[in-house]
Amino acid sequence: MAGASLLTLLDDIATVLDDVAVMTKVAARKTAGVLGDDLALNAQQVTGVRAERELPVVWGVAKGSFKNKLILVPAALLISVVAPWLIQPMLLLGGLFLCFEGVEKIIEKFFHTEAKAEDKVEALANSNIDPATYEKEKIKGAVRTDFVLSAEIIVITLGVVQDHPFFTQAVVVSVIAAVMTAGVYGLVAGIVKLDDAGLYLVNHNEKASLKHRFGTMLVNLAPYLMKFLAVVGTIAMFLVGGGIVVHTLPHSHQIVEQITHAVSFPGSASILPPLFNGIVGVIAGAVVVAVVTGINKIRGKSH
Repeated sequence: MAGASLLTLLDDIATVLDDVAVMTKVAARKTAGVLGDDLALNAQQVTGVRAERELPVVWGVAKGSFKNKLILVPAALLISVVAPWLIQPMLLLGGLFLCFEGVEKIIEKFFHTEAKAEDKVEALANSNIDPATYEKEKIKGAVRTDFVLSAEIIVITLGVVQDHPFFTQAVVVSVIAAVMTAGVYGLVAGIVKLDDAGLYLVNHNEKASLKHRFGTMLVNLAPYLMKFLAVVGTIAMFLVGGGIVVHTLPHSHQIVEQITHAVSFPGSASILPPLFNGIVGVIAGAVVVAVVTGINKIRGKSH
């Protein structure tokens, strides 16, 4: 009897762990859009920092990110117990915010000149700002941004596991929070030091050697990698944000299924839903930007 009880307990544990693993994979896919944006954004945060101080700054932001998670994870789990009805509205707000950020990035890219950014860099170079103070301000700003992105990750994850037992919710949300933080800032550290690694290979090897050519490639690749991450992150924001909006609004996912069945061609089941999510993401983001712009104009006139 004791042996049978032990086997039953082990089977239950294995089932729970399998459930946690499956839900963690699903949550990781759902948060991919935020992860891409997080990577690009945090890699850009060290711009203007001295090369020897890049890793300390990344580590400072990473510590702040872990502190953010220590606040957000318990708060999210408390909401899932006390007011689970809030998860869907929070999820919708998170999706709309992703779409809003995506449209803002596009507007900034195509309609704002780079003169302002160049002026800021030049002003910084000509100023007498203390480097330590500048680093602290960089870290504070990055941690504030991380708080928003972390909240999105946790809310999206909670939306994936909201119909599962509390233990599964707690484990999946905690694992995603820890893995995403370690993964993002580990990759950011690697990205910001990519050009330094390339310069080291260039300076310590003969010009005709394979290591020298590889180092040259790394130096040339680094800026393009940053641009690629920014583009992929923006596209992923529309796909993920639009997907959240589609699955949160009543009956909208059924419309997607009907369109997919109506327009049938090889691979349509894989291509059309993400495409529809992206279109919805762009439209939703444009609407939110228009509303926010209108509110800001009204507030400006009132003041």
